Amino acid sequence: MKRNVSIHTESWLSIIPFRIANNVWDDFPCVICEVEQDGLIGRGEGLGVYYLDETPESMARQLEGVAPEIAAGADRNNLLELLPPGGARMAADAALWDLEAQLTGASAWKMAGVDEGPIETVFTIGLEDTPEAMADKAVAAADISLFKVKLNNDRPVERIAAIRDARTDARLVVDVNQGWTFEELRQHAPKLASLGVSMIEQPLPRGGDAELAGYDAPLPLCSDESCLHLGELEEAVERYQMINIKLDKTGGLTHGLQLASAARDAGMKLMVGCMGGTSLAMAPHHVIAQLCDFVDIDGPLLIRTDRPGGLHYRKGIVTLPERPFWGQPVGKSDRS
Repeated sequence: MKRNVSIHTESWLSIIPFRIANNVWDDFPCVICEVEQDGLIGRGEGLGVYYLDETPESMARQLEGVAPEIAAGADRNNLLELLPPGGARMAADAALWDLEAQLTGASAWKMAGVDEGPIETVFTIGLEDTPEAMADKAVAAADISLFKVKLNNDRPVERIAAIRDARTDARLVVDVNQGWTFEELRQHAPKLASLGVSMIEQPLPRGGDAELAGYDAPLPLCSDESCLHLGELEEAVERYQMINIKLDKTGGLTHGLQLASAARDAGMKLMVGCMGGTSLAMAPHHVIAQLCDFVDIDGPLLIRTDRPGGLHYRKGIVTLPERPFWGQPVGKSDRS
């Protein structure tokens, strides 16, 4: 077996600055891993975990460190030992899934044992200066009916009330990105439940959510930053009712599927999320999305341009392209 491995970094400009409780993005930088074998090239994109200080440069260095092993034939399971969870392993794992699909003629979806069907994704409404501005965003997205709303501790209930008044038809979930205290959660959660919010994602800081173990929340709480991979699932089960699986956190689809299975066995509901990115990052998330109750793979809707030939987004529904893009055998063109 002879392989060539190439690694480079890219940056994709956001449509507008994307703001959450503790960060703002003007662009979405990433690392790309490509693995060539027998004239076929598998590709993967990793955004990394920003709150763990991952950068495209640090991920590229990690990938360069294991490139000889990948070139020599290391597979996806070998990667679980070669690299820690994170964006570098995400990129390499995705590249190997893509390559395997092309070499074997079986799609990544088939290899994972899931459907290839359409998926409904949330559309994310980032933090704005006023509740009214966030309501305007919901009104402007008239063909979307499922929103994930970013909140902090500045008028969170008022923001949701404004969106609810403007879009009585919409289904809403909220993401606090570690922005509340436990007392703020206890204060806001009943009001959000009365406004029809379906769940709250990561209300308290990672490492500061022990009080949730005994808390009877009026709506489901979803762990994001508090559960990165399988090694953190046991604690999350004690504190949350859902888990948000992001492949940049797990270090790829291979470990992500393991985490999904274990979380389901523990009685948790599942969400798949992303760190942003192009359709190349979203495609492996589309695989695991087939197993999830909520899906947040709207990364390409937040950037100015997507990769040519990527996933199709229409009215909140995500479908695979007609021609192979990622994880689809070359030559399979009819997906109607």
